[in-house]
Amino acid sequence: MAYENILAAAENGIGVITINRPTKLNALNRATIVELSEAFNAFDEDSAVRVIIVTGSGEKAFVAGADIAEFSEFSVEEGEQLAALGQKLLFDFVHNLATPVIAAVNGFALGGGLELAMAAHFRIASDNAKMGLPEVSLGVIPGYGGTQRLPQLVGKGRAMEMIMTAGMITAEEAKSYGLVNHVVPQAELLDFCKGIALKIMKNSPVAISKAIKAVNASYTTSGFDVEIVAFGESFGTEDFKEGTTAFLEKRKAEFTGK
Repeated sequence: MAYENILAAAENGIGVITINRPTKLNALNRATIVELSEAFNAFDEDSAVRVIIVTGSGEKAFVAGADIAEFSEFSVEEGEQLAALGQKLLFDFVHNLATPVIAAVNGFALGGGLELAMAAHFRIASDNAKMGLPEVSLGVIPGYGGTQRLPQLVGKGRAMEMIMTAGMITAEEAKSYGLVNHVVPQAELLDFCKGIALKIMKNSPVAISKAIKAVNASYTTSGFDVEIVAFGESFGTEDFKEGTTAFLEKRKAEFTGK
């Protein structure tokens, strides 16, 4: 299948999905989310594909966030719908996929990019990667599962700090936090991920799918629903309007707390 915003190819049982919007640092717009959902679903339904690797094109970014211009004028209802649909189509979908998904984080993974990486079953980072959830600097919160998956991976305290400061951490810091499993030179990233994929492929696909389901079950809460509502409510604040306007105008935001 031909895609406009991603590349998808399978070889030797490994499907590789590449977000391919290099001029936008692979930012996630709605069309890209739909295409990613379709590609993940196609590989999951292909019995010949045993492991899926998701990465970004180029050397700068895995995914540098969401396409803010798409939602800067959204209402509360539209914001909530954006989060709910995105989680259903892609983030929760990947999280619960029966086929193992490895995120090869090859550069910036910010906002929705880090949320996509966290939805994968585990993450490998290149040594130049930087990760963060900068949403509060725009007057909004992570809306694609970030407030739920980050604490699960790094603990509540580190997650709170990352979310509240809107700062970035390095690949080595991410490894020390438990956010990524390994850090490797960028030129070796994809081959390293494929090496792990080959180890996975020696084992029972049925057992692996059941293990994924069992591990995920231990984290089942209503938190994702809370996040969706809170994300939508952010769109009704003056701070959100100021944050997104300042971003698009390339200036520092001046928040009023309203």
